[in-house]
Order: sequence, then C-alpha cells, then structure tokens
Amino acid sequence: MAMHTKNKRIILYIFIFIISFIVISFWSAWLVTHPSRIESELTPENYNLLFEEITLTTKDGISIDGWFIPAPAPQKPALLILHGYPAEKGDLLFRASQLHQDFNILLIDFRYFGKSGGSFTTLGTNERLDLEAAIDFLESRGFKKVGVFGFSFGGATAILQAAKDDRIAAVVSYASFADLTLLGKDIYKHLPIIREALVPLIKFWANTFWDVDAVYSPKVAAQNLSTPILIIHSKQDDQIPFHHAELLMNALRNNERAEFYFPETGLHGELPADFDERVKYFFERYVTKQ
Repeated sequence: MAMHTKNKRIILYIFIFIISFIVISFWSAWLVTHPSRIESELTPENYNLLFEEITLTTKDGISIDGWFIPAPAPQKPALLILHGYPAEKGDLLFRASQLHQDFNILLIDFRYFGKSGGSFTTLGTNERLDLEAAIDFLESRGFKKVGVFGFSFGGATAILQAAKDDRIAAVVSYASFADLTLLGKDIYKHLPIIREALVPLIKFWANTFWDVDAVYSPKVAAQNLSTPILIIHSKQDDQIPFHHAELLMNALRNNERAEFYFPETGLHGELPADFDERVKYFFERYVTKQ
C-alpha cells in the first residue's frame, strides 16, 4: 500500500511538472510576442529636423506610423532606419540627425511598437511587410533604390527583406541576430538541458498563435544575398552574442560586396566613435538617387 501511494505521488509530481512546463512555455511565448510597448516623447523637432508625419498600410492591413525627414538637397538618396526590440522609431532619431544632411530619411515604427497598429510582434516574420510598405512609400516619392539601416531586430528584418526585394540597394545591419532559434537558446543558456525542450515549445506556441516563423532566419536569407551589406557587431555585445555575427559572416562568404566591422568593445547599442562615418561612407558608395 505504501509503495502504491508513493508511485501515485510520483506520477502526480510528474504531471504537475509537465503542466507547469507547458504553462511556462506558453507564458514565455506570450511575453516574447507582447513585450512592453515603448513610446518616446521625442520627435524630429527635438533635433531641429523638418519632417512629415506619414501613415502606411501593409498588405495585411496593419497601420504603420513613420517620419519622413527630407535631406536639404532633394536629389540625395534615401535611407530607411529600423529600430530594435522592444523600441520605436524615436530611439534612432540621433542616428537620423547624423545622416540627414546626405540622405532623405524614413523612420518607421514596426507593427505593435510605437504608434503603429498591430496587437503583437512577429519578430521579423510579418515585419518584412512593414518594411515593404515603407519601400513602396519611398518609391512613390521617386526613390527606386534605397538603403536600409537596421539595429538588432531591425537589422535582422532588413536582411530578410533584402533577400527578396531588389529595391534595397544596400544594408547596414548593426548587432543583428543570425537565427531566432539560436537566440532563444542563448537567452536560456543557464538552463542547458531544459532549454532543449523549452525553446521548441515556445516556438510552437509563437507560431501557432502569433504567426512567428522561427525557421526563417537571417543567416539562411544571407546565404543567397548579393546585395551590398555591412555587418557591424561588438565582440562584447551582452544581448546578441558575437557568434551570431560570425554565422552571418560565414553565410555571406560568397557575397563579394559584404563587409564586416567587429569592434573589440561595446555593449548592445553602444557605438564606436567612427560608427556614423563608416555607415555614411558605405551607403554613399552603393545608394544613389535613381
């Protein structure tokens, strides 16, 4: 009788553990696709920039909020600037202020973030449609080719879209992840055994309920990318480990116009002193007003 009771207790504990594991994985997927929304009070006016507020609509019906900042000379080429996760377009206004003398600038809020519509983020899967809508807008203003600068999540999205949209003349990706599944395992690196089951389950929930395709990764897209691209990644990045940059570099080994800059120091979002000049010089070589 005692042994029977003990076995029943063990079965009960296992059942509780399994249910708890499933609940935790679902909650983790919810948090990843529904991070805290950030809306900055900054506008281009804070940097004395003239701008136009725009609203775009994606092919799947999401409203995308943006700022178009014209260059002093309208014949200058156009750049799209894409924020990270979780953030919004105001987070990169300083970068825009450093580049606007030489480029027409468009900043957008990805779906769910900032002032854009959408009830969740898909971590790059459908954000490519946001980027496509932004490129459509620039094309309507006469820019047949554009450059795209993306920070982190924005950089990953830029790589994904550049692989299928030849209107993107060049990409600068700063601190991007190479593979979403790998990033998930990096996040749970302190749970080396549990993560092997937890990450796939999080992927399952995110795909089933929030349309996140964790299989489609920037490193896969980069393998067939011939677009000029500059990968910038600090070796000390504390959020997107440096091995993601190494994977992207390997994936781009056949791209003769791929360039790489790997500063020795700097945490995620900390920029080297020559960052703006490098970015400006790269885009000036490949992006011209058509």
